[in-house]
Amino acid sequence: MTATQERSTRSGEKLLGRVAFVTGGTRGIGAAICRSLAKQGADVAAGYSANQERAEMFAQDFAGAYPESHVSVHRGDIANPDDCRRTIAEVIEQHGRLDILVNNAGTTADRTVLKMTDDDWRRVIDVNLSGAFYLSQAALRHMLERGSGRIVMVSSVIGEMGGIGQSNYSSAKAGLLGLTKTLAREAAHQVQRAGHSDGIGVTVNAITPGYTATEMLDSVPEKVLDGLRTKIPVGRLGEPDEVARVVHFLAADASAYITGQVWGINGGLDM
Repeated sequence: MTATQERSTRSGEKLLGRVAFVTGGTRGIGAAICRSLAKQGADVAAGYSANQERAEMFAQDFAGAYPESHVSVHRGDIANPDDCRRTIAEVIEQHGRLDILVNNAGTTADRTVLKMTDDDWRRVIDVNLSGAFYLSQAALRHMLERGSGRIVMVSSVIGEMGGIGQSNYSSAKAGLLGLTKTLAREAAHQVQRAGHSDGIGVTVNAITPGYTATEMLDSVPEKVLDGLRTKIPVGRLGEPDEVARVVHFLAADASAYITGQVWGINGGLDM
């Protein structure tokens, strides 16, 4: 079902007047995050890497479903530092500001350690970890000047537990947790040093989704999915909207006292 068919409307005003940039925002968990933010009143910029036709269709559907939300799409290679800085600048130029950055874009190249190539390792680290750094660095400059902002890293339960054939992915996603805590400390320090006292502040948090029902799992055999479900205490896969709900909570002004934290959304898989 497309966003237009859903005909969703605003359900709250927690993010009214805010601008959010969601990387990998035109599909899966990223698209769900975009919808959740728009429902709370945010204008949304969605990043994508290659499929321009799909991105334009997403923007058209999104604009029809959320007419009160100004939407834009931005193409770039998240592994490229210049592309990361350019897209942040584009969002600020088109929307006039940037309040929320959601580092959601990611990629996989699963192979066991003995079969993993140098390119497999580098590409996943560059996209999933380095790209989040480049984007956050550019966004923080803007946010710290204004004394307010939210950054949410989309890590993974695999970054906490590891996964066979995923040494590159788990390393990158674990790296996001250290990056989150360091950026949170630095941002809080800079806000205090600058004397900003509006209470909104600049916070950086991470979420760690578990196995979530998106198109990334479409190629996984049902027998394998059944095996995964048996490992999850609640007995099912997560829904993208369940992940998105936590992001819009962390993005709200009222969440100013939450920073440097890791929020698990995995049905109890890591207990």
